[in-house]
Amino acid sequence: MAIDSDPIPVTLRWAVRLLRAEAVALGLVAVWLIWSDLTAATTHLTSALLVTAFAVAGAAALWALGGALARRKAGARAPAIVLQLMLLPIGWYMIQGGMGWLGLPLMALGLGVAGLLVSPPTTRALGFE
Repeated sequence: MAIDSDPIPVTLRWAVRLLRAEAVALGLVAVWLIWSDLTAATTHLTSALLVTAFAVAGAAALWALGGALARRKAGARAPAIVLQLMLLPIGWYMIQGGMGWLGLPLMALGLGVAGLLVSPPTTRALGFE
């Protein structure tokens, strides 16, 4: 067994963990949406299926990006950052809608993970320097 002489930096490890945690959380939302789609008395089927598919695709994308970053695939960094920055308007509209208790942590999470992804140790580990 070979010892990796260049371990994954802690910033990249935490970014991967948080991306995977987001994927699990969004996957749970997708399961709830599927349950809601199946048990709703009335629904607009097209809209319900599109929202559910969006949640499933988002969870899959976050999980895949986390895996790619764990394997140090530099091309996964930009899409991961874009997904993190998408949490800013989502959080903002949650705050505007009276759900600041959820919107503020989402915004902080997005900024935090994006910060981890652009930090110098992560940048070096992905071969950008």
